[in-house]
Parts: sequence; structure tokens; C-alpha cells
Amino acid sequence: MLDHAEIIALCRAEHGDPYAVLGMHTDADGGLWVRSLQPGALSVTVLDAKTGKQVAELKHIEIEEVEGFFEGLMPRRRGSFPYRLRIVWKEGVQETDDPYRFPTVLGEMDVWLLAEGSHLRPFERLGAHLCEIDGVAGTVFAVWAPDAQRVSVVGDFNTWDGRRHPMRLRRECGVWEIFLPGVGAGAHYKYEIRARDGYLLPLKSDPYGFQAEMRPSTASMVCALPEPVEPAPAAAGDELGAPLSVYEVHLASWRRADDGGFPDWRRLSETLIPYVVDLGFTHLELLPISEHPFDGSWGYQPLGLYSPTARHGDPTGFRNFVHSCHDAGLRVIVDWVPAHFPTDEHGLGRFDGTALYEHADPREGMHQDWGTLIYNFGRREVSNYLIGNALFWIERYGVDGLRVDAVASMLYRDYSREEGQWLPNVHGGRENLEAVAFLRRMNEVLGQEHPSASTYAEESTAWPMVSRPPSMGGLGFHYKWNMGWMHDVLDYMTKDPVHRRYHHNQLSFGMMYAYTENFILPLSHDEVVHGKGSLISKMAGDYWQKFANLRALYGYMWAHPGKKLLFMGGEIGQWNEWNHDRSLDWGLLDFPLHAGIRNLIRDLNGIYRNNPALHQVDFEPAGFEWMAADDAECSVVAFVRWSRDRSRAILYVGNFTPVVRHGYRIGVPMPGRYLERINTDSEYYGGSNVGNGFDPVYAEQVPAHGREWSVNLTLPPLAALYLEWIA
Repeated sequence: MLDHAEIIALCRAEHGDPYAVLGMHTDADGGLWVRSLQPGALSVTVLDAKTGKQVAELKHIEIEEVEGFFEGLMPRRRGSFPYRLRIVWKEGVQETDDPYRFPTVLGEMDVWLLAEGSHLRPFERLGAHLCEIDGVAGTVFAVWAPDAQRVSVVGDFNTWDGRRHPMRLRRECGVWEIFLPGVGAGAHYKYEIRARDGYLLPLKSDPYGFQAEMRPSTASMVCALPEPVEPAPAAAGDELGAPLSVYEVHLASWRRADDGGFPDWRRLSETLIPYVVDLGFTHLELLPISEHPFDGSWGYQPLGLYSPTARHGDPTGFRNFVHSCHDAGLRVIVDWVPAHFPTDEHGLGRFDGTALYEHADPREGMHQDWGTLIYNFGRREVSNYLIGNALFWIERYGVDGLRVDAVASMLYRDYSREEGQWLPNVHGGRENLEAVAFLRRMNEVLGQEHPSASTYAEESTAWPMVSRPPSMGGLGFHYKWNMGWMHDVLDYMTKDPVHRRYHHNQLSFGMMYAYTENFILPLSHDEVVHGKGSLISKMAGDYWQKFANLRALYGYMWAHPGKKLLFMGGEIGQWNEWNHDRSLDWGLLDFPLHAGIRNLIRDLNGIYRNNPALHQVDFEPAGFEWMAADDAECSVVAFVRWSRDRSRAILYVGNFTPVVRHGYRIGVPMPGRYLERINTDSEYYGGSNVGNGFDPVYAEQVPAHGREWSVNLTLPPLAALYLEWIA
């Protein structure tokens, strides 16, 4: 019989090794014992799993202050055999396989790789996995909690009672595991963890949970691991020379469901995808869709990194949505947040009673601006968790790229901190060397496993070579957001045109560093929140001029070297600042000036995609040539964009004053005809229809701007012109 101290520890859910005593065991005399903990049971009987016949009824061991422990010696049995348990409850009779009769689940190689922090796909072993063992269907649970005294799976299958299913610890890697027969898809569960000091922690959601409850509920749900998606083919030729125009979307507030709630994946497939395709964008970027507890974080404070948010439906719905995007010719980018995580008690914070995923010292592990925790990138299991997650979204859902949020906050230990609030690195510097190593490794793994996938860094500092390979000393991203360009140009557009002559360099300065990174020009969600106002409300001038300025801004952006990104609502000239709790103001499209903005975006994307001069050479000087960079007095800029073979060219001219300039002569690099393809002042876009008409403008051998040849143009007010060169 089992020692009373061990029985008491089991019944109090304080036993650190339940597999050593529960289930079937042989004693020193060769006797075969079965022990089971079933709090509240009236009786427990052992059945032969093959014949279904009763083998023995277990005795209820009654000890003061504890109950539910049953054990018994198997008569005439000298070797182990497969068995089931018949449990009599007050509510009825249950027959089930005993979880404690099954062998270990993790293989030796998995244990080795998890301990080493080098398991390429840890999500294939950790979390909840539907499976069949010895012909019995159920779910394997595995969770990393190396410093816990005891871990149990609790859920709607065991009345959320941590005594019923304590797990086995694989000490080599700090992972607790258990196979629960009969637990199937849709079961709700969490982990009950007793810390090393005996403190019972709040119930924890699964860090590797593949599905989660709809907030405010926080349980994980058993869900089949999605099958791998056939990887998208790598881009032929020069990927960096392909058109890349991104529509950034917060799914919950793009267009609400008819009942005012969240649209589901099917509805989004039917509405959002054709809308984005019609506007000519090449990519759809989704604000974080990982599960997150607080709507107001927009997903940027996630806790369920492996769970598509329940706000829009189940994981299969998201997978189908991505597939529908691909069918429509759209690539999908998801915002990914390895920079921090919130402190909600059901999440990763002090997961096993210690600072497991985060740093113990808040000078290393707390974002003061956001009140969130910072991952301990130097801990190999944490880095493995995050890198596996990056691979997971691309491999299991077919996502084409990850836009990594808040990279600057990862790179610097003193990010948004005063003196004395941060700890230097091992060399005494401010750089977060562990985060740098993590980002490089993440990009290397994605590049090796899925070379067609891309990564995008939101990085706002002068950190060098963000979009250069790690082999060159870079971070390995494909693209970096050009925050400097965005701030300069938006600031310029807020100024009254009469004063713009004094700030002309804000238009041209971006070319001084344009080739240091592979830049994306972002007009993102960050520019239309927190009192900053919408894009059109930032524009200078009266009502009409605000629209003209916004059209001129878009004209300049789509012509400028760099890939493009526009947040939803910018294409309709929304007046209200973005509100995550309501839909965009779609009724504005009933007004011609707002509809005109959308028409312009559609046409800009069209010429951008179809003319290689506007996208083929974004990151080298060969694709750009100034024609007029210094006409501050007239607030005019002009440049030529070239295709790689220089067979195609677009002359861009921007007039950032409300003055119509007749007879404005622009130097051009070669003779020929120049045909007006885009005029943001067209009446079709809501403009005054001043311009150069449909007839080509011929270059004349008249010097201008240091060029032998020039064209004589009419520049419309607050407008951009695109003129295609025809030899």
C-alpha cells in the first residue's frame, strides 16, 4: 500500500511526481497495483481493456482530511496489461482509460532539442495535440514550466479540478506532459500551477494554445494543429524590384458586422478582399490577429501568440481567409509582436512562479510606456518560443510576411528610460545584444525554411543595416519602415503653402539616406490616433485645399522611391480620427471629393504596378534622378523614375502651392514625348482640372535646371503630375 504521506500529497495536489504512484505499478514482491485519484467518486473498478471484464474493485483509502484515493492489488496478474476504469459518481457511471497507464509522450530527440532551445518547430510538441496512443483517442498536453512544484491540466472535462490530472515532469527540459484519453477538439482548458514555494498561481492559458475563448473568457481550446500550407513560390527575378503597395487594416473596425459586432472571416473574405483588389494594392497587412485580452490594444498586447483571435471566428476561418487572399492575388502580412506582452494574470507573466518568459529585474524587463513585460531574449527557450511562432504563422496559415512591431524598443536597453532605470549590456553599452541575436536568428530561420516570406521592421532610429543580411552585420529584415520620411513630409503638408518655401528640404531630405535601407513609405495607423487627427485633417488650407493637399501628398508618395503603405480610411479622406470601436465613415463616399480620393488611390496603384519605372529600382541611385530639387520659392519638386533597363521613365512634378503655374519649364534628361498619365488635380479626383490635357508634351532643346532638354508645362495647384516618357 502507498505511504500515507504520499496519498495526502496527491489528494492535496502537492505531489511533484504523480506518475510514480498513480496508474499501474509492481511492488517489491511482484504484485501488480493500480492506484487512481478520483475526488468525489463512490467507487472505482479496473476493467480489462481487451475483454471489458472486471479485474478488481479498488479500495477507497480513507485518511483524515483527504478523500478520493483508490488503490487495489490485481488478483492473478503478474505483468502489466491495458486496462480501463469504471467510475461510479453520484450523477452516473463513467468508463474511461486511465491517463496514468500511458508512456511518456515526448521523444528523446524532442526533449534534447527543447532543452537546447533549438527545436525548429516547438509548436509540434508543446501545447495541446489531438492524437491516438495504443488505439485510444485523446489529447496530449505539454507545457514548459521548469520551476513549478506541480502542474495540472484543468478544464471542462475534469470540473477544473487540479487534483485530477497532475502532469509528468520531463526534468531534462522542464516540460510537463500528460495524455488525456477522450479529450477532444473544442475542450476548454488551462494549466493549474503550484510554484516551487507552494503558492498556487492563477490559472494559466496555454502559451502554445492554437485556439482561445472569446474575451473576456481566457481559456485555451483544444484545436488540431493546422496542416502545413504549401509555401508560396519565391518571386522570380528581383523580388525587391517588384511592386509592393500595402493596405493596412484593423479588421474589427474596417467595417463592422450588421449587428455592430466583429465581422467574421467569411464576411471579410466577401467584402474586404474584393475591395482591396479593386483598389490595386498588392498586399494586405493585418494589425495583430494573435489573441489579446484588451480591444483597445488593437492586438499589440497579445497573450495567445499561437491563437488567431476569436473575435472573427475559428482558426480554420482565418486559414480560409488567407487562402482567399491568395486566390485573389493578394499577399498577406500580419503584424507580429515579439517586443512585449501584457501582465494579465492568465498570461505569460511569472508563468511558473518565476520570471520565466520575462526578466526578473524590471530595469531589463518592463516597458514603462506600456506597462508590459519584455521577453528575455537571452533565454534559449524563450527565443525558441518566438522564432517557432514566426515560422508557425507562415508555415501553418500561409501568411506571406511578418511586420515586426516596435523593433526600436527591442534594440535599446535604455529605450524610453531615464538614467538609472536600465542596465547596460555586458560591454557597458545600451544595445540589447540578446534582442539583436534573436532578430538575426529569426530572420535566418525564416529565410532558410521559407525564402518566399518577407519580414518588415517598424524601426524608428538610425540603427544601421536593419534591412541587410546578418552575414553583413545586418538584422536580416527585407524592408524597414521609413519613419523619418513620414514625419518630414507630414509636417511639411501641415504648413500653410505660403510658408513651405522655408521648409523645402523636408521634401528632399529623404533622398539623402534613401538607399541606406530597403524602405517602405508608411502612412500607418500610428499617424491617425491619440489626438493626431486623420490625414486629411492634418492638411493645411481650407476645405478644398485640404483635399488637394492630400491628393498631392499621395501623388508624391507613390512616385518617391520606396514601397508604399496606407492605413484604411486614408483612401476615402476620413475626417474623424480612427476609432477602433466603430467602422470607417463609409458614407463619405457619397460625396465627390471623398470618392475622388479613392479614385486617385486606385489609379496610383494602377500606374505604380504597371510601369516598372515606379517600382523596379527603389533601393539604388540608378532608379532616381532629380530634375528640380531646389525651387523652394515656388515649392516645386521634379524628378524622373527609371526602370532598370532605362527603357521606361516617369517624370514626376509636384506643385505644393495653390498657384497655377503656366509655362513652367522643367529640365528633362532626354528628348521625346511626355504624356500626362496622372494629374491629381483632375476633376475625376475632385480637382479643378488644370493640366496639360491628353496630347503629348514634346521636349524642346531649351536648357533648364542644368539640362539640355526641357518641357514646358502647366502646373495645377496643390497637385502632382506623372508624365510618361515616350521615345
